Amino acid sequence: MINPLLIAAFAKLSLRKTKTDKKDAMTIAQFLLVHRDTISQLSLSQDMQDFRDIARERESVGNMLNAHKVEIKRLLQSTFPELERIANLSTRVMLEFIAAFPSARLVKLAKPKDIRKVLQRKGVGTRLTYTAEDLIQAAKQSVATISPAKELILQGKVRTLQHLQERYEELTKILTQYCKASMLEEFEIITSIDGINKGTATPFLAEIGGINNYASYKKFIAFAGIDPTVYQSGKFEGASRISKRGNRHLRRVIWTMTTCVIQHNETFKAYFMKKRSEGQAFKKAVLATAHKLIRIIFAMLTQRTMFKKVCA
Repeated sequence: MINPLLIAAFAKLSLRKTKTDKKDAMTIAQFLLVHRDTISQLSLSQDMQDFRDIARERESVGNMLNAHKVEIKRLLQSTFPELERIANLSTRVMLEFIAAFPSARLVKLAKPKDIRKVLQRKGVGTRLTYTAEDLIQAAKQSVATISPAKELILQGKVRTLQHLQERYEELTKILTQYCKASMLEEFEIITSIDGINKGTATPFLAEIGGINNYASYKKFIAFAGIDPTVYQSGKFEGASRISKRGNRHLRRVIWTMTTCVIQHNETFKAYFMKKRSEGQAFKKAVLATAHKLIRIIFAMLTQRTMFKKVCA
């Protein structure tokens, strides 16, 4: 509800450096008393808190997913380094293949029909750009090291990754249901922007709560911690950076949303390219585009209108 930096700054108003649990509790109580009128406006309903909790759990699972994918690629560099050049390691069919044959050694020992069976397994198959023979040939020419221990670890990592993928999909479904039940209109407004789908719209709405919590788009930007900081004294003017003093979960999803709209939305792509042509670095141009995206979303949610109407 309250940024801890505010209470930390409030504590510095005292000249005493004593720090105990009782002193900290008194400082927090004094802060709450002084700011009681504004704090009362920050409370969340239980439904909104549940919505946010699910969004953050999904984010946590997503982080674990990415970490396991990195670990699987690292292990494969020892057991079957050529595999990554042949296929996308994140597909379901390839994960099933790695779980069954986690090394070039095991692929060479396997019968071709067993490999084909895994690639054609119901529920994981897709149109493949490689065949069982391609995998066998790569295994025969592989420079992999032999390590039964890494093979066991790799199989376990793949099974864990598959479980995390199922959990992530389950949380995405629950999050979408929560969003449509409580914020259907807001969901439809945001997803009217090309490049924003349920995967980014739902956690975005979970983190911001109601748009009425923000007096202006500048407050919105500051809440996310992407507001610029200025270091200036006399003739000296330091480099400008974002404050990062807001909601880190919201900041992360805004970055993802912005990179997506740059790829799939001509309006934001043109704005991003304009900033790049002006000499801005990649990250700075993305953040400038993020500011434009937030301004438009704020106007859309405030005026209850879709993206095309706003742009018109």
